[in-house]
Amino acid sequence: MTSPNVLLISIDQCPAALFGASGSGEVLTPTINQLARLGTRYRRAYSECPICIPARRTLMTGLSPRGHGDRVFKPAEPMPRVPLLARCLRDAGYQTAAIGKLHVFPQRDRIGFEEVFLAEEGRGELGGTDDYEMYLADQGHAGEQFLHGLCNNDYQFRPWHLAERHHVTNWTTRVAARSIKRRDPTRPCFWHVSYTHPHPPLAPLQAYLDLYRDRPVSPPTLADWSRDPDALPPALKVVRDYWPERHDPNTIAGIRRAFYALCTHIDHQLRVLFGTLREERLLDDTIIVFLSDHGDMLGEHGLWGKRLHYEYSANVPMILVGTAGSTRIGQGVVDSHPVGLQDVMPTLLELCGLPIPKTVEGISLLSREPRKFLYGECREGINASRMMHDGRHKLIWYPAGNRTQLFDLDADPRECHDLSADPAHAELRERLEAMLVRCLYGPDLAWVRGGRLVGFDPGAIALPPSRTFGNQRGYHSPPPPAGDPASSGKGPGGA
Repeated sequence: MTSPNVLLISIDQCPAALFGASGSGEVLTPTINQLARLGTRYRRAYSECPICIPARRTLMTGLSPRGHGDRVFKPAEPMPRVPLLARCLRDAGYQTAAIGKLHVFPQRDRIGFEEVFLAEEGRGELGGTDDYEMYLADQGHAGEQFLHGLCNNDYQFRPWHLAERHHVTNWTTRVAARSIKRRDPTRPCFWHVSYTHPHPPLAPLQAYLDLYRDRPVSPPTLADWSRDPDALPPALKVVRDYWPERHDPNTIAGIRRAFYALCTHIDHQLRVLFGTLREERLLDDTIIVFLSDHGDMLGEHGLWGKRLHYEYSANVPMILVGTAGSTRIGQGVVDSHPVGLQDVMPTLLELCGLPIPKTVEGISLLSREPRKFLYGECREGINASRMMHDGRHKLIWYPAGNRTQLFDLDADPRECHDLSADPAHAELRERLEAMLVRCLYGPDLAWVRGGRLVGFDPGAIALPPSRTFGNQRGYHSPPPPAGDPASSGKGPGGA
């Protein structure tokens, strides 16, 4: 039996709730909707630690944040010395190539891929100029990637400032399509195509902004628990203070339209990849996985960015499509078991007929004994949050201030009704809290007493205004001087 090819597509910072397959009709994603019809959509898929680097470590190692050692964002820490997804496939004879964002250190670490073509959003401090910036230089636009004047960690928006062919989404697709065409025909292939959007900067092509010009955009949800800034858990006050701008409804609609435009641009570019696979007679023999590393709050409950365990930040799109005629992966199926990014590696290895390393903590999505709960953890100290999820109910705990929230996602998908103080849900809360306590480790244990969550008093909160303007990039010709990799992307906004 011939080994299948594998195409792992990741996008950056996109909530599952935006896609038509998830019930939203606002974002135009016909290609991704068709993927859902062809395969299985995991509606309760989560980024265990919804930050770029920890999430990508989880994806490539099959490990939880505890297993790989990063729940805070460690830009200068190499991948752990464990079997990695690409290395396992390469060692089994696969041709392996990564195109787009890897977000590893050192930046040119191939983590098992034979070929890597990087688009790393201008992170020279992580180790040199990436391939996309070299491309722009070759096209006469040296150092101009960020001359639109926008930031990776903020929500201003405007149209893309260069020609369409120079947009990083088009570049990623073009390089990936060429990689497909340049394949070794004697070996199966693993392609990891990693788009940097819809992560800000919000600079979509004008053509895609035009698609949304006359389309209605729903305002963000604002629940009773999120209306009073002074009543929020300290960790959420930090997030709100990091983005102090209070956008008016028209500006928020503009932000969302720009974000949606970036999504639709990627959706259309995926058709180029699938068309290339079809014309090369590879599509029927290729397993496809589509996912995001984490989401973005996009103003939900007055919050922005990732690093939280609410649905818009942690619930990610995840679709698995088998080869033509495959009976192991259902078509048009919606799976409601709680799953995480750690489950992708064992799933792909199993589908390729390869052994799953003993280091892997994830559970194959094909397992007859699916996970009954998923634990999530993000950041430490005042910013810490922890999650316990049973597939329907989600418990979120903020150690700073010892604040707990409980949501029934079947009845309340937008997390408007906190049930943590409801006597009718006391038994459920007790059960989820006990499960969460069993997952805590390290410094978190100081926040538990007698098997109960007690948290800690963070004291006064004082977050000074950002002097980095959200880690704003500048003119990159010549490239900026090397900096401290460990300081890359620090702050509540990420990188």
